[in-house]
Amino acid sequence: MFDIGFFEILVIGVLALLVLGPERLPGAIRSTLKTVRSVRNMASGFKQEVEHQLRVHELHENLKKAEQQGLKDLTPELQDSVDELKKAAESVQEPYKKP
Repeated sequence: MFDIGFFEILVIGVLALLVLGPERLPGAIRSTLKTVRSVRNMASGFKQEVEHQLRVHELHENLKKAEQQGLKDLTPELQDSVDELKKAAESVQEPYKKP
């Protein structure tokens, strides 16, 4: 991601030690690591959300294609998408069915 070598990290560490001092340096490192982790988690969540939205869009497009073909003689890809959407619709209706 970043092209930071050992020498650059050493220079940053020495400067941080001189500026912050040995008392505040561990706390600064912890807060920096916490911030980096939260940014990574946000990026991961964003990536998962985009992938999910792309998958939903793909299913929607496949359903449109299947409807245009009249849900007959579908390609295996379109048939899989239609089957997946039918299962999702049934799972949504499941809690509302009366015994």
